Amino acid sequence: MTIFDTLDILGTIAFAISGALSAMNKKFDLFGIFIISFVTAIGGGTLRDMLIGNTPVSWMQNPFNIYIISTVACFSIVFRNKLYYLKKSLFLFDTIGLGVFTIIGIEYGIQANLAPMISIALGTMTGCFGGVIRDVLCNEIPIIFRKEIYATASILGGVCFTVLFNLNMPLNSIYISTTLLIILIRLLVVKYQVSLPKFSIQDQKN
Repeated sequence: MTIFDTLDILGTIAFAISGALSAMNKKFDLFGIFIISFVTAIGGGTLRDMLIGNTPVSWMQNPFNIYIISTVACFSIVFRNKLYYLKKSLFLFDTIGLGVFTIIGIEYGIQANLAPMISIALGTMTGCFGGVIRDVLCNEIPIIFRKEIYATASILGGVCFTVLFNLNMPLNSIYISTTLLIILIRLLVVKYQVSLPKFSIQDQKN
């Protein structure tokens, strides 16, 4: 098993836990928990595969991911109280999944001989869109559109990945350093409450 495969499994586990915790926070039933856990873990990867023509999509070619997600969802239900009381556990699992899946998406773009900017966009979609689907199904405004820097962290990590790749750094070092960079950015911006500027249209009174 390569480090790429290991990162894929870790990202799947992290997002599956994130989805399960979100569903339980909304008091979903057993079926709902499994669905949210599943779409959070595979949503971004499914979109990625469809965009680059990799069909059937990855989780259909490798049912091992389905077994992982199902096991993780069961684990999350059984140990829901312990997971819930872990400080900011949902945020941490979501951040880990973002970092890992961003790198996986960029790697797929490189393998498909896409331009660097397109690969970065593909990585951002892979990292973010599982969470977007999760939030929409949980009747929440997707975190990518809210105050926290989310997609921006993914993009910055993608730029770092591309630069290091063009410098011919060892791939394993690139995977690890870029994933940690994305996680670090997310942790810092939340800790120091850094956000992108917001704009709104004000009502004009006559």
